[in-house]
Amino acid sequence: MKYPHAKLLIFSKAPEPGQVKTRLIPALGATGAAQLYSELLDACLDMGVSAQLCPVALCCSPSTAHAHFQQLQERYRVELRQQANGDLGRRMSQALQAALQHSRAVLLVGADCPSLCANDLDTALEQLNSGVDVVLGPARDGGYYLVGMRTHHPGLFENIPWGTHTVLEHTRKRMQEQGLRSFYLPLRSDLDTPADYHTWQDAGSDRCPIRADEHDPYKSGD
Repeated sequence: MKYPHAKLLIFSKAPEPGQVKTRLIPALGATGAAQLYSELLDACLDMGVSAQLCPVALCCSPSTAHAHFQQLQERYRVELRQQANGDLGRRMSQALQAALQHSRAVLLVGADCPSLCANDLDTALEQLNSGVDVVLGPARDGGYYLVGMRTHHPGLFENIPWGTHTVLEHTRKRMQEQGLRSFYLPLRSDLDTPADYHTWQDAGSDRCPIRADEHDPYKSGD
């Protein structure tokens, strides 16, 4: 592995109908939305493991004992970790804190960004190794699809309006206030809404169907 002392965390939910990708239910139905999420999770896990950049762990909700996670562990030989309770910020913060106790750098991603690829992970880890404090992958909906750090910074996850279009901006301000050196990956799209889904379909539903913008509005090295 290129970064044996790093860790990739993939946040995931059990693909139960009505519990995942709920905004896609009007377009796909509860079962269809759950199946799509299952496919996205499988593709993300396959990409992360096949890249052979660093060890991979699946952060599971509601339980690591769920049959789907057990099947993924058997298929990909990855570690399963239980997500903490609380809002998204608390769960991410605790996952990063725990992983950083044993790893020099940690990346956390979801399975919602089909255009995420191994080069993004490699670039993020390279930047962290070079001394950057935080790497973010900005999403078009105002959130982010990846966060990476070498040291736990809990203030980046507290009192953030999760699920809104201002998540990235709030996080960026926190980093500036704390004097953290940051790096931004290409702007990409999550697959959350019917419009996202149709764009993805029109692009051919490949691993990277929604291409990053050529001109990133966020400058690296803030």
